[in-house]
Amino acid sequence: MWVRLVILGSIALVCALGVLTWGIAPEPGSRGFWLVVSRRGITVATMIVVAAAQSVATVLFHTATSNRILTPSIMGFEALYVVMQTALVFFWGAQSLAATDGLLKVAIQSALMVAFATLLYRWLFSGRLGNLHTMLLVGVILGMGFASVSTFMQRMLTPSEFDVLSARLFGNMSNSNPEYIPWATLVIGAVIVVVWTRRHRLDVLALGRETATNLGLNFRGEVTGLLVIVAILISISTTMVGPLTFFGFIVATLAYQLTGSSAHSRVLPFAFLLGLVTLLGGYFILRHIFSAAGVLSVIIEFVGGLFFLIYLLRKGRL
Repeated sequence: MWVRLVILGSIALVCALGVLTWGIAPEPGSRGFWLVVSRRGITVATMIVVAAAQSVATVLFHTATSNRILTPSIMGFEALYVVMQTALVFFWGAQSLAATDGLLKVAIQSALMVAFATLLYRWLFSGRLGNLHTMLLVGVILGMGFASVSTFMQRMLTPSEFDVLSARLFGNMSNSNPEYIPWATLVIGAVIVVVWTRRHRLDVLALGRETATNLGLNFRGEVTGLLVIVAILISISTTMVGPLTFFGFIVATLAYQLTGSSAHSRVLPFAFLLGLVTLLGGYFILRHIFSAAGVLSVIIEFVGGLFFLIYLLRKGRL
């Protein structure tokens, strides 16, 4: 295990150094060199934050749902982000996106997404017939409803407004605001520390409702808390770079295959490093070889969609 972790960490480090220093015209050590490195460092820091949030959130969601096919996007988180961005342009125009950029907007969007998830979980888990399957079904329906509302409003926009909005709805690592990174790192770091201290409880939770309950866990409370953590991680990642539907699914599934284990002490580090290698390596190849860094999220989603279909067809069931 440790050998594989070291190999993945080394690959991620090499990719990060390549993204930071490859093809810089100014001489190494000059003022211009460090200026370019600092700008690229914002992109690398964004990728680290996104890789941590998406990978950990997806693994935790699989643990909460006892299903490795599902992703957090099925709960309508990303659809809620899309409808919020679309409503902003629909009611106040395209200039409102740039005018409202800042930490306050990110905090409000993240708070709304987390509040939506928390209310949904408490409502569905508090009832007599409340269960995880009902919650997932409601999440799918709400996600479809948000998508329909977004599509309706987008059809009412002018072409120029739609272009501005579309640029915001595609994940783009290069457009992250550097002001967001320290706060996002602080929140995600705190959440990951909490998750890591509870990794053994998560192993028990992954055994299923009956086994976890017999071993003394409050299954409903643990799952609700876990899903709120997932909502926090996904909300921060989505508000920073936009929706990434299949990225977490790819790295989590590969982590399961590489570790051959369900232990969170093994899966979580592997998922994070795999996510980091995917983002950094993909960005390096697309930027410095094909000069198309802006399509990284599109390619990840395309490959992730194919990977999801292949995995589903091989498994044969949800």
